[in-house]
Parts: sequence; structure tokens; C-alpha cells
Amino acid sequence: MQQVKGSVLKSRLAFVEQHAGTDGVERVLATLSPEDRSALRNLVAIQWCPFPLGERLDEAIVRVVGQGKPRFFERLGVASAETNLTTVHKAFLTRGDPHAFLAKAPQIYKLYYDTGRREYAKTGEREAVLTTYEAETFSAPDCLTVVGWHRKALEMCGASDVRIVEEECRARGGSVCRYRISWA
Repeated sequence: MQQVKGSVLKSRLAFVEQHAGTDGVERVLATLSPEDRSALRNLVAIQWCPFPLGERLDEAIVRVVGQGKPRFFERLGVASAETNLTTVHKAFLTRGDPHAFLAKAPQIYKLYYDTGRREYAKTGEREAVLTTYEAETFSAPDCLTVVGWHRKALEMCGASDVRIVEEECRARGGSVCRYRISWA
């Protein structure tokens, strides 16, 4: 079973707290099983967690504080990038060179997921494609988080007018998750 780093789930809970307060976090957790609540309250950033725990958390967040709108997760991805790329993972940023940052996508992916891989392909001076292969599990909210995270990361590298389109998604029947990226 695919696993995800505790830091991913912690960033989701921190985002909920930032936007809905401690009460919002408690309302989200209250919709989950006692086992899930315990696991989420005792998270350690460096531990591996079962991906399905993250899926259940994502579903609860959308239902309770996201007003049923999965696009809420793009905002979560932005917040996660702002937090992680200004602290523990700031060395990944390559200011003034978005392609150099995107070239690190395979290495960055392995920090957050324990199966599958992400590949980068430069398709133009201000264009690229990221493709995720062989992930054992996947979800549409997680893909939206990836979109928001990369959009913010590229802005932090100096790119403007960043556009990311998920052309193919395993959660919607695709064989891979493919993101076409362009910027000004």
C-alpha cells in the first residue's frame, strides 16, 4: 500500500486550522473514525502514513470546510509550498530558473511518496510537463494539491502567470497523472 509522509497530512491540518480555526480542525476530525483521529493527532512529520488515511482526511476536509468544492485543495497546495519551500525544503527553489526547479521533481516526489515516480520534460523555454507514474494509490484532491504546490513553487522561482493543466489523471481513469505547465 502506498504511503505518504506525515508532513503532507500535517500541512493539510495546519491549512484547515489557518482557515477554519481549531474548531474547524475538530469538526473535520469528528467525522473520522477514532483510529483515524488518533493517528492524525499523533502525526510525526517524518513518519510514513497510509495513503488511504490521507484520502479520508481529504474527503472530510472538502465536506466540512471546503463547502464540497475539491478546488479547495489547490489553495492547500499553495499554502504547503509557502510553508515547506521557505523552511525545510527551501534548497529546492532555483530563483530565476523554473526549469532547474522542475528538473528536481523526481527527487521532490520521493520525499513525499514512497511508491511511483514523477518525471520532468522540458517542452519549451517556458513550458514543461510533469508526469507521475506507477503510484499505487491516487486521488483527485491530491492531484489538485500538486497543482497548487507547483504553481506557488514556480512563482517563488520567479515565474509569473503560471498555468498548470492536468491533462490526464488516474483518479479520472487515466493511466498516469500528467501536468502541462507554462509561465510568462
